[in-house]
Order: sequence, then structure tokens, then C-alpha cells
Amino acid sequence: MLPEDLLESLRKRVAESEHPRELLIDVLLELQGHCGYVNDEAMEAACGLFDMTPLEIDELATFYDFIYREPVGKHVIHVCDSAICWMNGYGSVLDHLTARLGIRFGETTPDGLFTLLPACCIGYCDRSPAMMVDRRVYGGLTPEKIDRILEKCRNGRRPDDMDETER
Repeated sequence: MLPEDLLESLRKRVAESEHPRELLIDVLLELQGHCGYVNDEAMEAACGLFDMTPLEIDELATFYDFIYREPVGKHVIHVCDSAICWMNGYGSVLDHLTARLGIRFGETTPDGLFTLLPACCIGYCDRSPAMMVDRRVYGGLTPEKIDRILEKCRNGRRPDDMDETER
């Protein structure tokens, strides 16, 4: 159940906005932050806030890579599969991740720690192959670098505490 203070805060933001529908993505991300993904209850809340149908909101939500309509792991890994990353080692990155995690694209590890998803481009072409973990970009990937990132996640640390040279 969504907390009333969260709903009230969202109602206020939407009511005070000159163009409320421009807040839809932000609101969905906030609801997702509370629920872990945009579940049916969060979808219903968004419909009420914006006077939109579930279909209208779902069409928008499923367009964006960072809004999840199904449960995801604690750490979401987006692997860039753009043409540049393909040319610079995407296949070996994906092979290494699937071997280490024991999952394929669209799956979550049994412990709920990792979800693996494709991304059409993450804008790190100059450092390809690249991936994002919890919306933090890592490029110049090697098996060793991937293992360090995964290990930090497994140890309860966010991989974003890696210094700039490691990203």
C-alpha cells in the first residue's frame, strides 16, 4: 500500500504544476522508488493523479528503459548493445555477465540481486564496450573490471564508489 504522505506530496506537485503531464515520468520514478517497480497500485495512483487511462500511462512507461513494470533486482545492469559497442566487444561483455550471473537478458538472479537488461545506447561510445549499473555508466569493460563491479554490489556496496579511472 502506498503511503498517504507520498501520495499527498505527489498530488500537491501535480496540482501546482503549470503543465502537470510534464511530471509524469518523475512521478512514475518516484512511485517506482517506493515500490521497486511501477506495480499495478502505483499505476492506478498515477492514473488518478493525471486523469489518464492505464493504457496511456503504460505506453509511456514501457517506452523508457528506466521505468520497470515488473520486479527487478536490487542492482539493474543495462548492457549497451549499440553498433559501436558491438564492434568493440559487446559480445564478450554479455557472455561474461551471463556466465557470472547465470541469467540472460530480462532475467533476475535467484537471490534478487541483479537484473540484466539491454540498452540501445548509453552515450559512452568513446569508452565502449559499456554498461550501466544502477544508472551509473562504466566503460572500457574487461572481465576483470566487470568482476570488480559485481563484487562491490555483492558486498553491499554501490559500484558508484569506484573512482573515475575505474569507470
